Amino acid sequence: MLGNFTYSNPTKLYFGEDAIDNLKTELANYGKNIMLVYGGGSIKKNGIYDNVIAILNECGKNVFEDGGVMPNPTVEKLYEGCRIAKENNIDLILAVGGGSVCDYSKAVSVSAYCKEDPWEKYYLRMEEADNKIIPVGCILTMVGTGSEMNGGAVITNHDTKLKIGHVFGENVFPKFSILNPVYTFTLLEYQMVAGFYDIFNHICEQYFSGTDDNTSDYIMEGLMKSLIHSSRIAVENPQNYEARSNIMWTAAWALNTFVAKGKSTDWMVHMLGQSVGAYTDATHGMTLAAVSLPYYRHIMPYGLPKFKRFAINVWNVNPEGKNDEETAAEGLSAMEKWMKEIGLVMNISDLGVTDDMIEGIADGTFIMDGGYKVLTHDEVVEILKESI
Repeated sequence: MLGNFTYSNPTKLYFGEDAIDNLKTELANYGKNIMLVYGGGSIKKNGIYDNVIAILNECGKNVFEDGGVMPNPTVEKLYEGCRIAKENNIDLILAVGGGSVCDYSKAVSVSAYCKEDPWEKYYLRMEEADNKIIPVGCILTMVGTGSEMNGGAVITNHDTKLKIGHVFGENVFPKFSILNPVYTFTLLEYQMVAGFYDIFNHICEQYFSGTDDNTSDYIMEGLMKSLIHSSRIAVENPQNYEARSNIMWTAAWALNTFVAKGKSTDWMVHMLGQSVGAYTDATHGMTLAAVSLPYYRHIMPYGLPKFKRFAINVWNVNPEGKNDEETAAEGLSAMEKWMKEIGLVMNISDLGVTDDMIEGIADGTFIMDGGYKVLTHDEVVEILKESI
């Protein structure tokens, strides 16, 4: 039975090949000082940077650049961004990049005017922002995180070997996001498929919870089937606009809080994967892929009806002549086959994890209680060992 909930998503999306044309309209809503945030410089090679700068100049904006955002933004980089934002009285943070750039921009937006250490306040104590928040706008160049339409911001602290995500309220959601599927065409295949799995797992994290007949589950099954279909096309032809646009749209709906309504949600795969990432700095989607199957096979007996439904409705497993366990297991085998087909990393050892890291990764794994089984520390260790 659906519980009580409130749903609001204030982010305005502009979608399509001409989406960038709307940037001028949005910029008119903000002051002159714009902080332009981007990653390793790929936007300078593919022309997106020049296009954005031309629009900013045409609109008479003062541009303060903050480049070099790494795939797993660090707390040191966060402090640097806060300094740039505060010193230059930034009116809008414009994130041009993928999920890490968007996450980082939102982290800066709440941290620049924080009166104490934002890592302590937001990432260790998980408090809400009670200070001035700088508005954020996004121009997406990689899909996966859904960060363009939610309040999530993940930051890594290498000193403490912790990678933590804080999901802020709607006052931190991007005010607008520009989504042009063509901007994703030049992405390296490794990053592309990692993003595909990040999308898929976002859906799984919400799907594998609860036992009621929930509308959200039907929506999620459709999203998963669409993603599986389009991912196969995109791997064969990365410039297939229909496939890439469907994937981009699916990514936004996978994690904009919509399908989570009425669900307890799980998120243990993300907790496991983020802890792996804190130790290895590995690509986020690949850390999720490497731990997913051992985790799902471990909890399958506790949520057997949903895993059976997943097998039948998402993977078209025929249950005839099979018991529930066999049907559910065949679904996970079909998922494994698809993961290998599109080129995902299937073992954490391939991401740099060694046996001597296991205990530390387990210690850094936050235990969630919304799924079908609340893990013990020993179970986390067991799952990580199975992921090697």
